Amino acid sequence: MGVRPSILLVDDHRNIREPLSTYMRRFDFDVEAVEDGKAMRQRLDERSFSLIVLDVMLPGENGLSLCRYVSEHLGTPVILLTAVTDQADRIAGLEIGADDYVVKPFDPRELVARIRSVLRRNRTPMPREAKGVPSEPEYRFVFSGWMFDTRTRELRNPGDEGIPLSTAEYHLLRALVENPNRVLSRSQLLDLTQRTDIVAFDRSIDSQISRLRKKLESDPRRPNMLKTVRGDGYLLATKVTVEHS
Repeated sequence: MGVRPSILLVDDHRNIREPLSTYMRRFDFDVEAVEDGKAMRQRLDERSFSLIVLDVMLPGENGLSLCRYVSEHLGTPVILLTAVTDQADRIAGLEIGADDYVVKPFDPRELVARIRSVLRRNRTPMPREAKGVPSEPEYRFVFSGWMFDTRTRELRNPGDEGIPLSTAEYHLLRALVENPNRVLSRSQLLDLTQRTDIVAFDRSIDSQISRLRKKLESDPRRPNMLKTVRGDGYLLATKVTVEHS
């Protein structure tokens, strides 16, 4: 039996947190549960997790702020729990780095299915029926002094510093480096980043591009590599060399 995916559940309601943790453990997940952002940050300082299930409406620091922190600094996949039914607010969560969301009240089976889907996209070892899913070929891409290794999911800048990527940023960057100097429309990028299984409109790609530019470009407002082709889409304008990882 392989390593169980580790899940950090963050919800301030004990009557949700405790039974949900127990339920998820039945599906071979290693689950830890905390009640607020302070406890979440403490656990993240102590260990890493395969995925975070994060309630938006928390006391103190809210879930959207915590999600943004995770996306920018850790790259751990995040599923948001939200009572908000407005579609624009759900899209806002995806745009700041969440990988998926579940609207309260929800069937726990739906959450487990979405956890498995996100972990599958992230290629974290999966429990039970997901075993045996074929993996993609793994490569190391080198461009403009940067190195992007799809096996380790590591991005290193020209100074050899590691740059964290969220799951969405990883898939977007992979789509771009696999198609250098080619204009890709938003709909093509949505397909290539495997985001068609969740609610994600074209403009969510714009936000992901903006976050990638902040990590890749010295001046994100005047990008040299990740260019916008007005009316058509985006272009990674640089030479990319490929090695087997």
